[in-house]
Amino acid sequence: MVKKQKKEISIKQERAFIIAELSANHNNDFDLAVKTIEAMSEAGADAVKVQTYRPESLTIDSDTGYFAPRTEGLWRGYTPWKLYTEAAMPYEWQSKLKKVAEDLGLLFFSSPFDKEGVDFLESINVPMYKIASFEITDIPLIEYTAYKGKPMIISTGVAEIEDIELALETCRRVGNNEITLLKCTSQYPATIEDANLRTIPEMKKRFGVEVGVSDHTMGCIVPTVAVSLGATVVEKHFILDRKLGGPDSAFSMQPHEFKEMVQSVRQAESALGKVTYQVSENDKNRRRSLFAVKDIKAGESFTKENVRSIRPGNGLHPKYLKEVIGKTATFDILKGTPLSFDFIA
Repeated sequence: MVKKQKKEISIKQERAFIIAELSANHNNDFDLAVKTIEAMSEAGADAVKVQTYRPESLTIDSDTGYFAPRTEGLWRGYTPWKLYTEAAMPYEWQSKLKKVAEDLGLLFFSSPFDKEGVDFLESINVPMYKIASFEITDIPLIEYTAYKGKPMIISTGVAEIEDIELALETCRRVGNNEITLLKCTSQYPATIEDANLRTIPEMKKRFGVEVGVSDHTMGCIVPTVAVSLGATVVEKHFILDRKLGGPDSAFSMQPHEFKEMVQSVRQAESALGKVTYQVSENDKNRRRSLFAVKDIKAGESFTKENVRSIRPGNGLHPKYLKEVIGKTATFDILKGTPLSFDFIA
């Protein structure tokens, strides 16, 4: 691993903050997790996000009723307990992976799923927190996390307006106003048709916070369009190789795909540029202006036959054409001469 010089990265920056989500793509292999974080850095991520939970943070050990094995979808055959047991990242890895990430110039943070997870993440001093989509109604968790006073990213994949309002109110009630919402489609993988990215500018206006996108589609079109609509954060799942398998492999980006996505987002930002109506002097001279299109003798009248609006823009503005017609030339003017008021009696 090549150690890079640490750089200051903040979620508040001029360009979109790009998060690579490690999630379950460590496959319970610490070395694989390290290699994945190294690849995230090479692919252009600003941050690596993990998830901090134990199975009991999310469910109970049961295979009946609500907790029976899933009968369809990506995790068919898994009970929630089995899924989260397989996907959970060991707590003892996380401080080590944080150092790996920071040595590469990446921010390292996490989604906690219970108070114990928050306490643990505080103990390793993560710089911010993410609340996952399905936890947006867990107001005690949001309150406890927001009270730590660090930036909050809240995903809204399964949230109605009232849920978002309550989550924001909870953060603000404990004095935390540094909040970013993520437009998210909680399907795995998600379809482009369900992205509904026009919601992003509406969310910014309605809730008065920064808005980003947490995307589970394949490809980079959704993040690119989201940034063009004002998204300030992009989150994508990252895996070294989908052939490795695992609970999240099917909707995770491989390194070359993530790199292409970052490049696409950065190009979109470059294309957005800034609001400007400025025209360079060179471009002004590429426009039309008034020229003598025939030789004109001193004392001869300007007419529609000897004066026309043509390119380039070195002569009088075409708006003066009516004013010029009928006036007389003060001296001889050669064909191809740009007109000026000095030529007009």
